[in-house]
Amino acid sequence: MRTELKSNPRQFAPGNPHSSLIPHSSLLFLQIADITITLPGDDSELKMEVDEVTKNFLVPQAAPDVRVHARWGDLCEKPGGKKIFDSGLLWRLYSEDRSYCFHFTSPVLGPLPYKIASFNREFTSGEVCFNHSYFSRSQPLYPLDYPLDELLLVNLLARGKGVEVHACGVVDSSGNGHLFVGQSGAGKTTIAKLWQNENGATVLSDDRIILRQWGNRLWMYGTPWHGEAEFASPEKAPLKSVYFLAKGIKNEMIPLKQSDAAALLFARSFPPYYDQQGLEFTLTFLAELVRSIPCYELPFRPDEKILEFINESAR
Repeated sequence: MRTELKSNPRQFAPGNPHSSLIPHSSLLFLQIADITITLPGDDSELKMEVDEVTKNFLVPQAAPDVRVHARWGDLCEKPGGKKIFDSGLLWRLYSEDRSYCFHFTSPVLGPLPYKIASFNREFTSGEVCFNHSYFSRSQPLYPLDYPLDELLLVNLLARGKGVEVHACGVVDSSGNGHLFVGQSGAGKTTIAKLWQNENGATVLSDDRIILRQWGNRLWMYGTPWHGEAEFASPEKAPLKSVYFLAKGIKNEMIPLKQSDAAALLFARSFPPYYDQQGLEFTLTFLAELVRSIPCYELPFRPDEKILEFINESAR
């Protein structure tokens, strides 16, 4: 079953008082997987803030890859364009002649969209419009609050830049990146917590990792979209190995055929499958990855011995 962008521990209704927000300036620079997004504060009446996790991904002023403007507006229920995807929860995607448009609704607020986000076909420029009938103008808001931040990156990555996968990413004490892939319940949180206490190791994420290629090397990046263990680091590391997690009675490392590994990775990736070119790029990227990176099935027991097992095998 394909993984979909439907739920995440960071998901919250806009204006939820339990979401911890950090005040910031009217000009924000956000960097995820070496992709820089800038949010200029064009609307003087719109106050922008970011949440605790996103704060770790803010950077000083830098040349942007993506520019997203934000403003207040009057939003109607009837969208323009053709509906090409419905998440079944918070958002729907519509296609117009030269743009894509996301409509976000919440039963907490009402039937009208609380936010509409429009982007060009390349996802390098966009605008977020908040429905002022649902918010006080004095209320600080984050234009890219989940799931829009992830949706933007997923679509941008599919344009030749990389792939996001459902995985835990760990950097060992030697600086090598290990990718532990699995659906919910496979053991990503367990693995992340075990590595947390390993001397010199860094957990990039316990749920979402971005993979990109620079030169002749594949790199793995942490993201803001964490799982239950709440690991979310902006750091990166060269990818050394890929493990597909499984529950076992003993620790084993079973080499996988390239075709099997590519299929398993694709099933646990987040391509925009309403976009044929994006799908083709994702398939090609993963096929090239498994040719250069060793991939294993990893049945394991949930204790510290699995770390010794992996470290010994990596030498």
